[in-house]
Amino acid sequence: MSFWDWFRPGLKLKRWVFLGGLGLFILAYGLSNILIMRNNFNIYLFYNVLIIILGIILLYVSLKLLIKNMLILVGCNTSNGLKKNFQEKLYEQRLLIRGPRIVAIGGGTGLSTMLRGLKEYTSNITAIVTVADDGGGSGILRESLGMLPPGDIRNCLVALANTEPLMEELMQYRFKDGDLKGQSFGNLFIAAMNGISSNFLEAIKKMSDVLAVQGKVYPVTLENVTLCAKLDDGTIIKGESKIPYEVLERSSKIDKVFLEPINPKPLEEALVAIENADCIVIGPGSLYTSVLPNLVIKEIAERIKKSKAIKIYVSNIMTQPGETDDYTLSEHVKAIEKHCGKGLVEFVIANNGKVPEFYYEKYKKDGQYMVVNDIKNLPENIKVIEEDLVDINKYGYLRHNTKKLAETIMKIILKQVFPKDKKRIVDYFYLSERIRMRKQEV
Repeated sequence: MSFWDWFRPGLKLKRWVFLGGLGLFILAYGLSNILIMRNNFNIYLFYNVLIIILGIILLYVSLKLLIKNMLILVGCNTSNGLKKNFQEKLYEQRLLIRGPRIVAIGGGTGLSTMLRGLKEYTSNITAIVTVADDGGGSGILRESLGMLPPGDIRNCLVALANTEPLMEELMQYRFKDGDLKGQSFGNLFIAAMNGISSNFLEAIKKMSDVLAVQGKVYPVTLENVTLCAKLDDGTIIKGESKIPYEVLERSSKIDKVFLEPINPKPLEEALVAIENADCIVIGPGSLYTSVLPNLVIKEIAERIKKSKAIKIYVSNIMTQPGETDDYTLSEHVKAIEKHCGKGLVEFVIANNGKVPEFYYEKYKKDGQYMVVNDIKNLPENIKVIEEDLVDINKYGYLRHNTKKLAETIMKIILKQVFPKDKKRIVDYFYLSERIRMRKQEV
């Protein structure tokens, strides 16, 4: 937006600029009269003081309303859609700007669920998302248009968006009939953006502007990669969507996963974000098809190890058929270390809550069971934080409790990051205040 664009009709800015100018003129007039009077104080002194006070009031009101309307124009709305007064909005934005630098790595619904909670504490979020998906609507667009799969990217953009609920509902809407049946409007929107952009990354950035995204969303690579899995029986499976089915069909567990082409070039912006992070969060999400496709890129794993950020792994609540059947907590961590070596996990956040029996029975019928927290089998240098993270959404699906998970991550940061850097004492105060405010809101 150019300078003159701020003065278009209907933006409700010119009136406050005029009022501010009037207030400044009145203030200057009153002060000049007092200076001219010097020692000749009389009844006019009282009137000039009133004129000065009037000028100050007009300046204050004009500046307050001018800034308020400018913030509204640039999308400074609260994420929950509730109307807050100007001071609260301004203070909230200040808290978010001073929030910790968080990099979240993964894909699927797990990552987007967590991002919804994190954006309540900081606007310095970078989501690094897998682009190995080849199923569903994303797979169709990938095959027909030759673009990277947009599904997980879309979910993260919507999760971090600062938009009205209607816009979010539109982005997640799936067509129910015709040739577009099952396809997401958000996926088509990204596809259209990709068509008018020089590359996929530019398309994501443009969509981020449209949705007023609070943070950044990056694909882990811009290369067209295929996720492959080697099973214990030596079988090689190519294609992310095929892996779970083949595992169950052959009754052979996953030995390791890898990408083709081998070790694709990671996005430079993603590497910079990892290097500058205060906290790197891995997961939650499908271990072999959402989390590890990012980490098996050698440069990504090496940059995480070298980063001074604290490294947190968020464990899944349930095992996943065809991927992590019978896996305990320690086996999830061992799988990461098997693929990437040690040094990627310092903290583990695990669920210790119980799934309501009615819902648990439905999951067990699908071969999913709660992950057992065998903490004694984890290395001593890895600290485990257990919390009740169980949440059943309105559709009856089990998800991580986004508010509780985000609060747990922030408490770790509050204890482990800011106290080690005396220059960030103000950031420590802001994050403490934000945690307190969120508890009051809940």
